[in-house]
Amino acid sequence: MTESELKALIVGNGNIPRHIAIIMDGNGRWAQMRGKPRVFGHQRGMNAVRAVVEGCRELGCDALTLFAFSEENWKRPRSEVKVLMRLLRKYIEKEREELRKNGIRLKCLGRLSKIDPEPRRAIEEAETYTADCSDMVLNLAISYGSRSEIVDAARHLCREAAAGRLDPESVDESTVEAALYTAGIPDPDLLIRTSGEMRISNFLLWQIAYTEIFITPILWPDFTKKDLFEAIGEFQKRDRRFGSVKSKK
Repeated sequence: MTESELKALIVGNGNIPRHIAIIMDGNGRWAQMRGKPRVFGHQRGMNAVRAVVEGCRELGCDALTLFAFSEENWKRPRSEVKVLMRLLRKYIEKEREELRKNGIRLKCLGRLSKIDPEPRRAIEEAETYTADCSDMVLNLAISYGSRSEIVDAARHLCREAAAGRLDPESVDESTVEAALYTAGIPDPDLLIRTSGEMRISNFLLWQIAYTEIFITPILWPDFTKKDLFEAIGEFQKRDRRFGSVKSKK
């Protein structure tokens, strides 16, 4: 089935995920399989980023969250980290006009204070530049770890309680959700992980409680819009019960 046929089938089914999250894995292996340095895979992976952003926008998704750089990634060789930060700045500066033109608001999730000044400035400028866009949100998880996100939310709620602005007995799930980096954004309906790895890698642990998970062996630089549509097609076949069961007639 061609890409256009898949898209037509998905649209015809009508059950489009409101929010898709992707763990973009396999850049390094893709490069090593070709005798190239790991950074070559990161560079080629930018094409896949562009493809999935376009695909989600075409389908009318409300949000797309891409796991771009984890807190654990700071442990990688400094040379690789510098290249990743340079690619991040280059992507944001190159794509922000296209994002704005297509009504896509950029939002970055994570402990951004750890990021070097130049890429951080590019992030802040792009967030401001696209702030009034309302067709879709593109979340880039950078210097991100879900446990850290939950810790930051807990610290915020503790400060609010200590200041007398929050009654601890009133805290519920919605209170916690409002303190997360993803506040105001619906939980992911679909999580895609490339490269075949069977783990979550500390990504959106709170938000994916009832998310459908799709694992593909495709390495991220090879992931295409058609692959995105195939994952969504698989999602549309699933019976989402959210812990309940359907009553029998």
